[in-house]
Amino acid sequence: MLDRTQLDTQLDTRQSETAPPQDEPRGCLFALSQPPLMIFLAVIGCLLLMASLHDLLLL
Repeated sequence: MLDRTQLDTQLDTRQSETAPPQDEPRGCLFALSQPPLMIFLAVIGCLLLMASLHDLLLL
């Protein structure tokens, strides 16, 4: 049988070989928080809304 106490102390004294990354990459939520993109998406959304309301109510 293996001595578990000796294995546990050996694991605790070793350091991690890989360090955590310093700069994390920014995801798509960062891109969506940009004001020009949000203004563009709002304009496109309003145009689609007006076109759908025109089709539903006036035609």
